[in-house]
Amino acid sequence: MKRFISEKKKKRIFDIIQIGRQEDFASRVFDIFIVFVIFANIAVLVMETFEKLSAYSCVLHVIETVTMVVFSMEYLLRIWTAEYLYPEKTRKQARICFLVSFEGIVDLCTILPFFFLSGFIALRMLRVVRIFHLFRINSYYDSFHVITSVLAEKKNQIISSIFIILILMMASSLCMYSAEHQAQPQVFQNAFSGIWWSMSTILTVGYGDIYPVTIWGRMMAIIISFLGVGAVAIPTGIISAGFVEQYTQLQNQTKSRTGGKARGTAGITVDKTSPFAGLSVKKAEEQYQIDIIAFVREGAVIVPADGSRIQVGDMLLYQTQDVD
Repeated sequence: MKRFISEKKKKRIFDIIQIGRQEDFASRVFDIFIVFVIFANIAVLVMETFEKLSAYSCVLHVIETVTMVVFSMEYLLRIWTAEYLYPEKTRKQARICFLVSFEGIVDLCTILPFFFLSGFIALRMLRVVRIFHLFRINSYYDSFHVITSVLAEKKNQIISSIFIILILMMASSLCMYSAEHQAQPQVFQNAFSGIWWSMSTILTVGYGDIYPVTIWGRMMAIIISFLGVGAVAIPTGIISAGFVEQYTQLQNQTKSRTGGKARGTAGITVDKTSPFAGLSVKKAEEQYQIDIIAFVREGAVIVPADGSRIQVGDMLLYQTQDVD
C-alpha cells in the first residue's frame, strides 16, 4: 500500500512538472511559476552588469541563488520521474535518456555556470528555450518543432550555401589584398587581413572601419557587395521554401481531417488505460501497424514527429496500414 501511494505521488509530481493542460490547475500554476523564475534569473543577470546597481548586489545575489535552487530542484525531480517520460524503458535507461536529451542538456548547462563555470554565465539564457514549450504559439502545431524540422530537412542545402559564402569571403579577401596591399600595408597586411572586411561587406553589415582606397579596390568592392546580397539570400530562400512546404503539408492533412474520414481512418481518445499513453509516435506506429496522421491536444491540431509522445487526453487520428 505504501509502495502504491509512493508511486502515485511520484506520478503526480511528474504530471505537475511537465507542461500542464488547461484543466490541471496545479501543473499550470507550476508552469507560470517557472516562467516567472526564468525571467527573474535573466533580469538579475542583466542588472548585475550595471555599476549603478552595485549597491543592490547582495539582494541580486540572493534572488540569483533562490532561482538557481529552484532550477536545481526541478532538474533533480525531472531525473527522478524520468521513468514516466520514457515508459517503455527501464528506470535507469529512462534517466540516462533524459540526461542526454535536449531539455536535459539545456537544464544542466543553465545550472553548471552558477556552481562551477562562472565564466559561462550566459548559458543561463538557454532556459528561455523552455518558455517556447509552455505556450501554444501557433493554433495548429508547435512552431518550435516546425523550425527544427525545416532546419533538419534543409540542412544539406543550408550547409552548401554557407560553404559558398565562405568561399566568396576567402576569394574577396585575396582580391582585396592584391588591390590594396601596396596602398594600405598596415590595413591589408596579408590574405587573412581582408577576412573582416569581406565578412562585413558580404553580410551587408558595413562597419566601415576597413575600406578600399584604390580605384581597383573600390570597383571590386562594388561587385563583391552585389554578390554578397545574392549569397546571403540563398539560405534565406531555402528556409522560406521549407516553411512553405511544411505549411502546405499541414494544410493538406488538416483538410483530410476536416473533410471526412477516409476508408481505414479512425479516431481514438487516449485515456489512462489506453496502450498508446506514453508511447512515442514512431513506437506506436510500429507496434500497432498504424499511421498517425495528427492528434488533437487542448484544441490544437498537431502534426506529430516520430519522437512526439502521446499523452493522456490526446485524440489520435490514424489510418491502419495495409497488411499483405
